[in-house]
Amino acid sequence: MTHSDFFKTALAAAMSLSLAGTALAAQKITPLSNIALAQLASDKPIGKTDVVATFTGAMPTGVTVTDNGRIFVNFPRWGDDVPFTVGEVKAGKVVAYPNTEVNQPDNSRPADRFLSVQSVVFDGQGYLWVLDTAAPKFSTPVPGGAKLVAIDLKTNRIAKTIVFPASVILPATYVNDVRFDFRAGKAGVAYVTDSSLSGTGGIIVVDLATGDAVRRLTGDRSTSPEQGFVPVVEGETLLQRHPDGTTAPFSVASDGIALSADGKTLYYSPLSGRHLYAVSTASLRSPDVSEAQLAQQVRDLGEKGASDGLESDANGAVYAGDYERNAIRRMTPDGKWTTIAHGPQILWPDTLSVGPDGYLYFTVNQLHRQPGFHGGKDLRQKPYSLMRVRIDAAPAPTR
Repeated sequence: MTHSDFFKTALAAAMSLSLAGTALAAQKITPLSNIALAQLASDKPIGKTDVVATFTGAMPTGVTVTDNGRIFVNFPRWGDDVPFTVGEVKAGKVVAYPNTEVNQPDNSRPADRFLSVQSVVFDGQGYLWVLDTAAPKFSTPVPGGAKLVAIDLKTNRIAKTIVFPASVILPATYVNDVRFDFRAGKAGVAYVTDSSLSGTGGIIVVDLATGDAVRRLTGDRSTSPEQGFVPVVEGETLLQRHPDGTTAPFSVASDGIALSADGKTLYYSPLSGRHLYAVSTASLRSPDVSEAQLAQQVRDLGEKGASDGLESDANGAVYAGDYERNAIRRMTPDGKWTTIAHGPQILWPDTLSVGPDGYLYFTVNQLHRQPGFHGGKDLRQKPYSLMRVRIDAAPAPTR
């Protein structure tokens, strides 16, 4: 056999084996008509989440759980029919809190009525604090309406109202979330994020004894939307999509906020971004630290995922939602992140709250399905939910 004949024979044998292999492989393919999606590998849930409550009316944002297990939620006036903007979850229902009257908006009495509440926070000292944006539908805040209101949980009566001074409420200010520390000042300090949609973000520091307030880090990189941030939620780029076909970026400033267990560090992040920032609370409060100096002290702790709410616990962990990944994440004191809850039902985790029972509570409100992101079409599917995941930790102390 010549070399040429040998190679011809070998090539023919190889082709024969290849064709045979192809035939065998083809015989193993299931016909398209018999394929069921349920038989294929799919995204795995992480953690065991429980549904605590559902909401068939307005869309909730904030939640807080008190030391004796009372649960409060709020419903900002963004466009839904909102009969009351602060409520308590009781016996499977949500009722106006502390009463119906104070929940009726009245711009002629801006300090006395809840106009549009974005956050409710239990302070660990027997009071529920209500953060009123006074900016229904993200309008310019009603003069004299942006405020912090303390409600005595023993009497269910308003005990204190602090109206933010005009010097810290800019035309585009949208006060978003708040944390309290009663180890600082005569009667404590509140730290509030400004999550402006069209202006500049910042941190507002409030003296609870006097009501005096100052803005810090206004327009700083850490309180501003991240440059080049393009979020993807449910497989779709999140943009403001107007009915006329035009679009605009999803650009929201400082939003989530959490206070370390020792009160020395404030954590925060823009809603439009994935990085977590931290700064000394002593420096935030000090009039001797200039804005330039304060900006230099801000620490970028790296990416945590794109989150709405933040929270902390007594063990030094920090929690963040991840609305791009339908998840809740935890950063341990050594700076390592892990996912503690993930699943297809966690459609935009919003506010987080550590309860007295070792659970982390969080609202799920499908924020990204609102009409403003879909050309005027409301894609939200009721009910909205309040969920929880076990963390085996207590709330961070405030005193």
